[in-house]
Amino acid sequence: MAQSTSDGQGRWWATQPEFWREVFDHLGAGVAVLDSSDRIIAVNPAAEELLDRTASAMSGQNFHDLLHRHADDATLPDQPCRLLTALTRHIRAREVDRFLGGDGYLTPVIWFSDTVTRNGEVLGMTVLFTGDATDREAADDLAAHVTALADLTDRLALVAEIATALAQTLDTEEALARLGRLLVPRLADWVAIDLRTDEGIQRVAVIGPEGRDAEQEAWRGPLPALDQHSRSSLVRVLHGGEPVLMGPGDIAPPPDSPLAAVQTGFLQALGATSAVIVPLGTVRRVTGALTLARTDAARPFDAAEVSLIGDIGRRVGLAIDNTLRFGRQRQIAEAMQRNLLTALPQPGRLRLAARYQPAPVGSQVGGDWYDAFLLRDGATALVIGDVIGHDLAAAAGMAQLHGMLRALAWDRTGPPSAIIDRLDQAVPVITKVPLATAILARIEGPDEGPWQLRWTNAGHPPPLLVTPDGRAEYLEQGQGLLLGTGLSDVSRPDATVPLPPRSTLLFYTDGLIEVPGTDLDTGMGRLRRHAAALACHPLDEFCDHVLARMPPGTADDIALLAVRIPATSDDRGASRHGVEEPVTLLPGHRLW
Repeated sequence: MAQSTSDGQGRWWATQPEFWREVFDHLGAGVAVLDSSDRIIAVNPAAEELLDRTASAMSGQNFHDLLHRHADDATLPDQPCRLLTALTRHIRAREVDRFLGGDGYLTPVIWFSDTVTRNGEVLGMTVLFTGDATDREAADDLAAHVTALADLTDRLALVAEIATALAQTLDTEEALARLGRLLVPRLADWVAIDLRTDEGIQRVAVIGPEGRDAEQEAWRGPLPALDQHSRSSLVRVLHGGEPVLMGPGDIAPPPDSPLAAVQTGFLQALGATSAVIVPLGTVRRVTGALTLARTDAARPFDAAEVSLIGDIGRRVGLAIDNTLRFGRQRQIAEAMQRNLLTALPQPGRLRLAARYQPAPVGSQVGGDWYDAFLLRDGATALVIGDVIGHDLAAAAGMAQLHGMLRALAWDRTGPPSAIIDRLDQAVPVITKVPLATAILARIEGPDEGPWQLRWTNAGHPPPLLVTPDGRAEYLEQGQGLLLGTGLSDVSRPDATVPLPPRSTLLFYTDGLIEVPGTDLDTGMGRLRRHAAALACHPLDEFCDHVLARMPPGTADDIALLAVRIPATSDDRGASRHGVEEPVTLLPGHRLW
C-alpha cells in the first residue's frame, strides 16, 4: 500500500468509506464478515462465486454450521474444530480446510480469521478464504498479506478513535485520560505526556498497566529545565526535533542533563526495552512530547509504528492546545462573572442569599447572573438572568445587560415590565447578545409587613415560592417574550402575589433543573420537592442543600437568589406559642 508522505496525503484515500467498499467488492479472495454471534452479515462477490451461494442465502446464517464440513460431508464436531475455536475465542487463526458449496460439493480452501474491534469491544470476525488449498507457500503469503492489511486497518482505526475521543472534550485532563485508555495496552505498555507551560516542562500524565497507580503518580509533576546543549532524545523532541525510536542501547547510556536523567530513570524503572518519543503539535508549535514504552523485548516498536505515533502526536498536540486555550478563556469568563455578582443588601428584616456555581470543568461558562439592590422608592429589586450562549462573549454580554438593567431600574420607578421593555429596546444598541432571559421583581411593603412580590418574566424559568408548612408553587404568571427578539411593540405583563410570613422565594437559572437525559418537568418537580423539604432551614443552608440535592450532570452554570420573608409581629407571637398561621396562596396558582 502507499506510504505516508510528509504532507500527509499518501494515505488520504485509505480513510474514505468508498475505498474500503471497492477493496471489499473487488478483492480476489472471499471475505465473510460475522457479528459477535458468528452470524454472517456480509460477504463479497468472490465469496459468492467460490461457494456457489448468494449473499442473501448466506446472510444471517451461522458461518460454521453453514459451511464447515468433514470430508464425509458431516458438520465438523465442535471440538477440536480450529475454525470454531477461532470464532468463539475471537483469535487469529488460519488453516487449509474444506467449505461446503451451494452445489453440495466440498471446496478446498485456505482460510484466515481475525477479530473486528472498536474501543476494545469485540464486534465480530472477518474470515478471508481462497480456493487454492494446494500451495502451502501461497497460504503463508496470503496470511502475511492479510495480517499486514489487518495491522494497517487497526492503526487507521486507532487514529480515528483518538481523533474522535479528543474532539469530544475541552477538558485537558479528560482528554489525556481518554488518550491513555486508547494507547495502553493497545499500542504501548506505558505512556508519558510532557507539556511546555509558562512554569516550565510538566509531566502531566503517566499511564501504565492496571494496578500500578502509585508508580504512575510518582512520575508526574514538574521536570527539570531544558538544557540547550543536551543531546538526549526527549530534549531534541521538545525543541522540535523528529520522532525518535529507542532500543535497549539507546535507553542505557548515561544522561547528559537533569531532564535526560529523569527520562532515563523513568524508562529504566519501567523496564522499557523499546520506546518512541514524538513531538506534540506541529513543527511551528511544539506543545510537548509523547513517550510510549514497551517492556516486552520480543515486541519492539518498528518504523511503521513510529510514523503512526508521530501522526498521533500531531493530533494530540493540537487537541491539547485547544483545551488549554479553552481553559484560559473559561477562567477569564468565570472571573468576570464572579466579579460582577455584587454583594447582596440586607434590606430591613428581609434576608437574602445567593449562590453561583460555574459549569463543570470541560463545559463552557455561560452568562448566568443574579442581582439585588434597593430602589429609590424603598422597594427591593431582585434580578435573575441568563444570556444565551456559553463562552466569553456570553459573559461579556451578561455584564452589559447587568449594568444597563441596574441603571434603568434605579432611574425609573415604573412597574418591572416597563423597565424590561425599555431594556429590550436597548439590547441591539448596547450589546451583540442574540437572546437573553430575565426576571425583574420588586418586593414591596413596610418593614413590619405584609409584603408582596411584583414581577415580570422575560422567558425565564418561573420563581418558586415555598411556604413554611412545606408547600411549594411555581409563580408562572407574568410570562413574556425573551430579550432580543426584536418584537419591541409587544408589551410584557406584570404579576403580583402576596408573600406569606416566613416563606422563601427562590429564583434560579436553568442549569439547576436541566439535566441531560431528563425532561424539564422532571427537573422542576425534583426542585419543588427538595425546596419544600427544606422550607424551615436557615436561608444559607436552604441554598446549599438545594444545590447539593440536585443531581450532577448539568453542563451549565447555576445561579440562585433566595429571599426569606420575615414573620410579622403577630406571626412571631403565634410561633412562640407553637401555633402556625395558615398560609393562603392565590387561587389558580400551580401547586406541586
